[in-house]
Amino acid sequence: MAKFLFVYHGGAMPQSEEEGAKVMKAWMDWFAGLGAAVVDGGNPVGKSQTVAANGAVTNDGGANPVSGYSVFDAKDPADAARIAKGCPILHAGGSVEVAPIIEM
Repeated sequence: MAKFLFVYHGGAMPQSEEEGAKVMKAWMDWFAGLGAAVVDGGNPVGKSQTVAANGAVTNDGGANPVSGYSVFDAKDPADAARIAKGCPILHAGGSVEVAPIIEM
């Protein structure tokens, strides 16, 4: 098994406590269904900054800001993509960037 970083982009914020609970349940159910493949369920993240090579800092999060991350075990990139296709963020209009973690 290899480790893959899932970087979440976008996704609408819940508009009520009830909706938030429903979204959280979807994430917990997804993680539970994946069992030991979940290495680190991760966390949502706040608004990011971008530091350019020239030292300039922008505070807008870029064109497609990160909204969270997780780490999963998968057999290969195709298996990681299969796992990502079940991610609840997709139902909220977001996307999942999947990258293999290279062991050093």
